[in-house]
Amino acid sequence: MKTIKFLLATLIISLSFISCNSDSDDPIIVDENPLADFTLLTSFTANNHSIEVYSEQSQFSVGYNELFLRFKDEGTDSYISNAIVSWTPMMHMTEMMHSCPKSAVTKTNDASVYKGFAVFQMPGNADEYWELELEYSFNGQTYNVAERIAVKAPIDGNKTVNVFMGADDSRYVLAMMPLKPKVAINDFSAVLFKMENMMTFSEVDNFKVMIDPRMPGMGNHGSPNNEDLTYDASAKMYTGKLSLTMTGYWKINLKVENENAEIVKGEDVSDENESSSLFFEIEF
Repeated sequence: MKTIKFLLATLIISLSFISCNSDSDDPIIVDENPLADFTLLTSFTANNHSIEVYSEQSQFSVGYNELFLRFKDEGTDSYISNAIVSWTPMMHMTEMMHSCPKSAVTKTNDASVYKGFAVFQMPGNADEYWELELEYSFNGQTYNVAERIAVKAPIDGNKTVNVFMGADDSRYVLAMMPLKPKVAINDFSAVLFKMENMMTFSEVDNFKVMIDPRMPGMGNHGSPNNEDLTYDASAKMYTGKLSLTMTGYWKINLKVENENAEIVKGEDVSDENESSSLFFEIEF
């Protein structure tokens, strides 16, 4: 019995000693994935690094994609938090190559996570495909990698991006921002880019996007209290209000107007013309 008491006392003293001294030791950092609630769209290895690409969406999709990146050093088994990252999504077609509108890649509040967006204009297939070209630098070294990615049509089949030639003979890309629609007046937004060449797309910040939501299956009726989209410099996108008065399929007819109030593309909806040539689709 004395032996048992002695062992218990020794154990209590030892635990107390460890507890008292734990504050002075370096903390053990558990590497929890800050993107655990997101979808891992792809991961690949290059330059002795693992690269992970995440999204709130379930796939690389035609239209607007917000993407999150992480870089893991396989040698140290740790994520890189001091990288400078740039990227170029590249579409390899049978007779040409082109890029797409994209943002810069920036660091997030989590040191190991980088983010940006890309607007894919078209899906890939067996013969024509998208490739994500990445350049990243840290600790004085620069690395490059290119990885094929599977860009698909939206799962619901709805149109969320328009690629068009304007009346000014310039080509544009207009993409709807992700929306969780509800029967209400919804915040509604889009991004607009001008195609300068096959590789460069510049942000257009002085146009207006007029909206006319209609329900083709319900007599093509509209809705009240919509607000056209105007450029928000702080958000770097076009913002407005979309009124949805009931659930179902909606076609958001669009007209794009330049800084001189001239229509670049799109038509009015009337009894003779049921739809604009520019539109987004929503169904809920």
